[in-house]
Amino acid sequence: MDFSFSEQQDELRRAARRFLQSESSEARVRSAMETEQGYDSRVWEQLSEELAWTALTIPEAYDGLGMSYLDLHPVMEEMGRALLCSPFFATICLGANVLLVGGNEAQKEQHLSAIAAGKTTATLAYAEKGRENGADAIRATYEHAGDGYVLRGDKRYVIDGHTADLIFVAARSEHSRGIEGVSVFAVPANTRGVTRTWTPSMDQTRKLAAITLDRVVVPAGALIGEEGRGWELCERTLDLARIALAAEQVGAAEMCLDMSVEYAKVRKQFGRPIGSFQAIKHKCADMLTMVESARSAAFYASAVAGQGEVDLGEVASSAKAFCSDTFFHCAAENIQIHGGIGFTWEHPAHLYLKRAKASEVLLGEPSFHRERVAMRMGL
Repeated sequence: MDFSFSEQQDELRRAARRFLQSESSEARVRSAMETEQGYDSRVWEQLSEELAWTALTIPEAYDGLGMSYLDLHPVMEEMGRALLCSPFFATICLGANVLLVGGNEAQKEQHLSAIAAGKTTATLAYAEKGRENGADAIRATYEHAGDGYVLRGDKRYVIDGHTADLIFVAARSEHSRGIEGVSVFAVPANTRGVTRTWTPSMDQTRKLAAITLDRVVVPAGALIGEEGRGWELCERTLDLARIALAAEQVGAAEMCLDMSVEYAKVRKQFGRPIGSFQAIKHKCADMLTMVESARSAAFYASAVAGQGEVDLGEVASSAKAFCSDTFFHCAAENIQIHGGIGFTWEHPAHLYLKRAKASEVLLGEPSFHRERVAMRMGL
C-alpha cells in the first residue's frame, strides 16, 4: 500500500484549510460554542452546498460524489485541526453510514439525497446512561404494534442529537440480551413522544444531547436492516465513525504540535528561545513522532474502510486507541510548553485539551479498544 495521499486528496486538504482558516477561526469557534445549537448555520450551508463535503462519501446514485473514505480523511484532519463546530461528524460519519451499511433502496432514496445536499442532518442514538461500549449499552426497547413498532427508553451522549432532523435509534426487543434482539429504526426528530435535551459537557465544540423515547410509534418502513440483527449494523457504523474520528484527532494533534513549535521559537527565557533548550526539543520531537505514527494508523484504517475482506473492527480500534493517546498527549504537552499562558481561558490551548479528552472517551476509550483488538487476535 502506498502510504501517501493523491494530488486530488492533497487539493481537498488545501481547499479545506483555506476555508476553515476563515470560517472556523478561534473567534468563530468560541462564538459557536456559546450557542445551544453549537454551530453556524451559514457555515454549514457553505460546506454542504458550495464545497459539497456532505456529498463526498455518498454514492452518485443518491446525488453524492461517490468518493472513498480515504478522500474524506484529509477533510476530517482539517476539521480536527480547526476544531470545526458543525453536525458533519454526526450526519456523515454516523447517520449517513447507517443508511449506507444497512438501509434498503427505498430508505436510501428517501434520505441520502437530502443528507448529501446538507438539507437533512442525522445522528445515531445507541448509548445510554453508563460507560458500556458494546451491545450492552443498549437498553431502550421496542415492541410490535400493528404494522409498526413502539419505542421506549432514554438515550444519552447523542452527538448533535438536539438539532438533528433524523435520529437512528438502536433498541432491543424485550427480554433480549447482548447482541441478540437489537434493531435500528429511523425516527424523524419531530415524531410524537421524542424529547430532546441539550446536555452541557466539558467540550462545547461538539454538542451532546439526551433523548427520551416515550411510546414513540414508527412505521414498519422505519426498520433499518434486518430485525434483531441491528448490532452488526451499529458496530460497523461505529467502526467507520471511529476511523473518521481518528483522522480528526490526527489533525488536531498536529495543530497542537505546530502551536508548540511556533511558541518555542518566539518565547525567550534566559536570553534565548525556549526551543533551544533540550527538554523542549525532546517534547516536540516526541510529539512529531506520535503524530506521524498516528497519521499512518488512521491512513491505513481509512484506506481499508471500503474493503470487505479486512477486519474493520480491529483496524478501527487500533487507529482509535493510538490516535486518542496521541491527541491527548500533544494537547497536554502544548499547554506545558506554553507555560502559564496555556492555562488561561484566553488562549486556545485549553480548547484542544478539552476536545482531546472528550474525543478520547467518545465511541470507546483506548482501554476498551485495546482489549477489543486483543480479543480479535485471540490473546
